[in-house]
Amino acid sequence: MFTSKTRLRIAVQKKGRLSEKSQDIIRSCGIEFGNGSRVLKNEAYNFPIEFLYLRDDDIPGYVYDGIADIGIVGRNEAAEKQFDVDYIRDLGFSKCRLSIAVPNSFPYNSLEDLQGHEIATSYPNILRACLDERGIKAGIHEISGSVEIAPAIGLTDAICDLVSTGSTLISNGLKEVDVIFRSTAVMIAQKDLGKKDPEKQKILDRLLVRMDAVMKARDYKYIVFNLPTDHIDQVSKIVPGMKSPTVTPLYEKGWSSVQTVVKEDDFWDVFEALKKIGAQGMLVTAIEKMTI
Repeated sequence: MFTSKTRLRIAVQKKGRLSEKSQDIIRSCGIEFGNGSRVLKNEAYNFPIEFLYLRDDDIPGYVYDGIADIGIVGRNEAAEKQFDVDYIRDLGFSKCRLSIAVPNSFPYNSLEDLQGHEIATSYPNILRACLDERGIKAGIHEISGSVEIAPAIGLTDAICDLVSTGSTLISNGLKEVDVIFRSTAVMIAQKDLGKKDPEKQKILDRLLVRMDAVMKARDYKYIVFNLPTDHIDQVSKIVPGMKSPTVTPLYEKGWSSVQTVVKEDDFWDVFEALKKIGAQGMLVTAIEKMTI
């Protein structure tokens, strides 16, 4: 339990997938709090943190103004608002891309084909920066919603919008032709938080230690398998583990049980390599928390 009255104030999206995943990762850190779907403000029961539930595009401004100390928001929103904040962590979830899309009949080979055309978007700053970098002069129409309808009603020749699956584009007769920005959820903080409030910085540091342990665990799998003892020396070359694999002799002579961790992205290559040296009975489990 904590005794200080100081609380770190964190802004998260009020509803949607980003909100759910933001709250999930905080709960995975052992922090308990109520459901924020019907309130604008909430406090954790067992950690000095307070939640503000906001619209995603308001979060960067609240952090910049110091109303919130930190926030979890899409990198696209933080970049678009252009507030001077500190980027603390890339959280890796809520992946999406900001893409150029044009009608199926539009002859498109490169971004330069948009020269002199009109583009609808909810992200004019990101789009303008991209066009300026390539020396492209195009008209930008800022639209707050339903960007994909703009070409159909004759407002613009193309759009620049967030894409996850692309199904909305297809249903509106559009094709995705260029990705100009990739986004994930990020944690941002007001500039120089540690200098302004050392007490809150200490709370943030404690939170980050927990979050890092949770995020690191998601990148790895824990594996246990049986292997002929004569082949143990080959295991560390295939997958070294944190320091080295844990090896335990089995009751059956000539066999050992091996325990180690492997990166999620490397798992199938490791699996095939271990099978080749005689690994049997492999058990693979998720890791809840992990430190290095």
